[in-house]
Amino acid sequence: MQDIANNIKVLYDKIGLAAAKNNRIASDVEVVAVSKTVDIVAVEETLRLGITNFGENRVQELTRKISALPHANWHMIGRLQTNKVKDVIGKVVLIHSLDRWNLAEALNKRAEYDDIDVPVLLQVNVSGEEQKAGIKPQDIRSFLESVIDLPRLRILGFMTMAPEDDNPENARPYFRELNALKIKFSKEKLANVNLKHLSMGMSQDYEVAIEEGATIIRVGSLIFGKR
Repeated sequence: MQDIANNIKVLYDKIGLAAAKNNRIASDVEVVAVSKTVDIVAVEETLRLGITNFGENRVQELTRKISALPHANWHMIGRLQTNKVKDVIGKVVLIHSLDRWNLAEALNKRAEYDDIDVPVLLQVNVSGEEQKAGIKPQDIRSFLESVIDLPRLRILGFMTMAPEDDNPENARPYFRELNALKIKFSKEKLANVNLKHLSMGMSQDYEVAIEEGATIIRVGSLIFGKR
């Protein structure tokens, strides 16, 4: 598992350099290790090396790994079906993929049943790609203003995915726009909304994302290698 240790060191060195360009430090950026392609042993080793946050995009795999490693902080980063809400709520520290109103209603309903609050990020389709989930930037205001009707929901920020591109610089405008939206709506006092996080940037473009204000990055192959 020496490679994982080396990979983590290199990753944090680069995070620090990228954060410094935005007058921040490495600890301002939370690393979510995307563990969807790796086994429990690799996750255990990564946890031992100090990374505590792990992300899965399929509910079945998420619940399997939560059962094996309940002391880790688990994130739901993939699209969540409403009929799977009961399998996720209360078991993850953050849902990154709130992308539609009926999912918000389902989360709130289950949270009321379980008597808990649900921390989520609103997924925004900044790029406008039809194949990507997420609400349109122009719909953010109405969505956030309506959350007052869902008292168990806690919207803690935004999430986005830039278009796939070999040149990470091409992702910069999308990350910059999401940060601008966060700044804009953070100035407004909206019920159940505290926009402190920007989940953006993956293995190919995380440095640019950090430079543009990311507080959470979602990286897999940089830690675990190609699987």
